[in-house]
Amino acid sequence: MSTEFIMPKLGLTMEEGTILEWLVEDGTEITQGMAVLRIETDKVESDVESPGVGRFHRVGNQGDTYPCGALIGYLLADGETPPVAQVNAPAAAATPAAASSSSAPVASSAPVASTIAAPRREGRLFASPNARRVAKELGIDIETVVGSGPEGRITSEDVEEAHKNPNAPRVSTSSTSAIAVAPILSSNGNVLATAAARQLADLLGVDLAQVPYDAADGRVTKEGVAAFVRSQLAGSRSPSTPATHKDSSSTEKSTASTASTTVLAPASQTPTSIKKMSGMRGTIAKRMQSSLQEMAQLTLHMDADLDAIVEDRESRKSSSNNLPGFTDYVIAAAARALKLHPIVNSQVTTEGIALLPEIHVSMAVALAEGLIVPVIKNTTSLDLAALASETKRLSGAAREGKLGLAELEGGTFSVSTLGMFGVDGFTPVINPPNTAILGVGRLRDDVVVSKKGKVSTVKRMTLSLTWDHRVFDGAPAAEFCKSIVDLLADPSALNK
Repeated sequence: MSTEFIMPKLGLTMEEGTILEWLVEDGTEITQGMAVLRIETDKVESDVESPGVGRFHRVGNQGDTYPCGALIGYLLADGETPPVAQVNAPAAAATPAAASSSSAPVASSAPVASTIAAPRREGRLFASPNARRVAKELGIDIETVVGSGPEGRITSEDVEEAHKNPNAPRVSTSSTSAIAVAPILSSNGNVLATAAARQLADLLGVDLAQVPYDAADGRVTKEGVAAFVRSQLAGSRSPSTPATHKDSSSTEKSTASTASTTVLAPASQTPTSIKKMSGMRGTIAKRMQSSLQEMAQLTLHMDADLDAIVEDRESRKSSSNNLPGFTDYVIAAAARALKLHPIVNSQVTTEGIALLPEIHVSMAVALAEGLIVPVIKNTTSLDLAALASETKRLSGAAREGKLGLAELEGGTFSVSTLGMFGVDGFTPVINPPNTAILGVGRLRDDVVVSKKGKVSTVKRMTLSLTWDHRVFDGAPAAEFCKSIVDLLADPSALNK
């Protein structure tokens, strides 16, 4: 009996994963623990291992994103055929008589898709070199193959599928032809749709049979569902394609979804390139926007004198293999200040403000594609040398892409630094579900004048605390930040 291979849930906060690369060919005999594919979550890239044995059959498409638990493949026994629904030919490919005699139901009034065009980059067909080679060997016109890779790229698997299944959706070579799009149905009568499309349709109460499928994909997509809902809300609903909503809450969600997909103004100039807001960049964008919309965020700035820290660090240079950086001192001070001010080590829940007993400070690490925030578990239990060792390990693993999801979850407070770029103070954005974040500026020399008129310099750093005003007010925020400043004035307290 076949075993379903699903998109795994690799951590508490993981909701979906994108298939970056299949590591095995279709039909490969799989052993337990064998790496089958590489996925990208909102935080890391990770190899997914097989939970069992069998002959592997793919269902998910490379480049597509699936929610946790979605079917992406099968493990088959010897001689077993995959229980995957076969794609019926588009309705326009059949004559009216043939369509009426078909056992598969077809929408009474099928919307018409835009002309299908082969995916191209700078005038060249967007296909992998291997796909071109396979197409030549099999005698397939690659111009007619539908690409399933990222951004519609044609892969060798697409060419092989076109060879095996001549009735699969194909790209028209005529620039003027258009294909009437009726729902493509599987052998069991279900509309073929991506997992994300089903999820959105279920949320909004939309009948997938009424939504035009994506001609290049061969299935109903999430974008297609969203476009269908927008057209209904705009009053363009036709009698043959009624939209149904489950209840008033679904209508509210539909309206919210429409608001979140507001069409933006086009670029004011012809862009040199377009960088999609997907993967890590897309996740950061969504979470930061959500953070600012859902919290009452304010920021205060406070200077800390670091002469004592500079002196302590100098004394450690000859004897310590793990010399703490200035940010390490700040993290240690923040962790100990959280013990003194438990309201800051908190989280807003449906029941109210939850005060968290354990202190896990996260530190922001800048990567080319965005910020990643590994977590220093039980931060107050580490002395400065151990803390420096752990931050160095986590930073290195982050830049090498070797962090595990467990190292990215459970943070209760965050520290972010821009001091290395010459920044004094800034406004960091809270990393949900935390209720505060500390920004660290550069170490600088400030001129001070004593009461007796003596001029001297002092090493200073600006700390920028952003907090959720729903949870605590300005006075507790200032008291918390002042505790960090006081702890930085006494480095010996950071080893206790």
